[in-house]
Amino acid sequence: MSAAAENAPGEAKVIPIETAPSWTSPEGPNPADRLAEAVGGALAGPLGPVATRLFGKGWESRAAERLAFLRRRVTGDYEVDEFGFDRELTEEVLLSLLRPLAEKYFRIDVQGAEHIPAEGGALIVANHSGTIPLDALMTQVAVHDHHPARRHLRMLAADLVFVLPGVNELARKAGHTLACNEDAQALLERGELVGVWPEGFKGIGKPFSERYKLQRFGRGGFVSSALRARVPIVPCSIVGAEETYPMIGNVKTLARLLGLPYVPITPTFPWLGPLGALPLPTKWTIRFGEPIATDTYPVEAADDPMLVFDLADEVRETIQHTLYELLVQRRSVFF
Repeated sequence: MSAAAENAPGEAKVIPIETAPSWTSPEGPNPADRLAEAVGGALAGPLGPVATRLFGKGWESRAAERLAFLRRRVTGDYEVDEFGFDRELTEEVLLSLLRPLAEKYFRIDVQGAEHIPAEGGALIVANHSGTIPLDALMTQVAVHDHHPARRHLRMLAADLVFVLPGVNELARKAGHTLACNEDAQALLERGELVGVWPEGFKGIGKPFSERYKLQRFGRGGFVSSALRARVPIVPCSIVGAEETYPMIGNVKTLARLLGLPYVPITPTFPWLGPLGALPLPTKWTIRFGEPIATDTYPVEAADDPMLVFDLADEVRETIQHTLYELLVQRRSVFF
């Protein structure tokens, strides 16, 4: 690869992708340009009135943007950072696919987005639940779509995410990385928003009878990263995800054979087959709390286990209290 492109201080360096074929030819335009011209000519000519009726006014500019996007993908004229984050693909494709689920299916009510810093690093810490980690994906959409600066959330994911074929590549493209202190600190020091779900599989895999009861937050490694980077910690409380896949059982023997943390049994799965894999259309609330400052502590405080534990416990108690508050205010699981 070529040398990294120049970026503003604090941003991750951007590396052009040069492995995709350019498909250029000295004899004329490349196939991507010819295809774009052919499609554009057809839509602007005899198919123009039909396209206007089907897609509405302004379809020309939207079509031009989509064709330009496709051309960049075909020719390799796009960029990723050293973690693999593909900003354009995330905004144009991945978030677009998740957005209807957030807005129409779960009808997420996002509160407190103003507590997320407009710039600079910050660590968002949230509760984890729901058998399948949809809550993390919905939080990514909430941060981007409801923050005035439309910031991207760079999530710290479990090892399992990066060994699953296909999921690994998508996670990297969406800007996520392994849940380790080194990657977390590197992203925070570059001024990124980093998301962490400290309960891990203990949170998303807990039985329905323990819903909204936070599990242990581990050893508080996320607090150490925030202290070293001197960035605020933003507690995030999510209500609604617990009921999407109510886990009433766990086939532990099969889980061990498959190398999975659990194999869930829900009221619909496996009884309804593939239909049972659909999440229930619960009503969600995602609330971002007031930031907890870390820049008042000396850098060496990150090596103080008691201080790290106390801060982790403060974050956990804040999230737990907010969950109880939101549950009291909730009218219904589905409305």
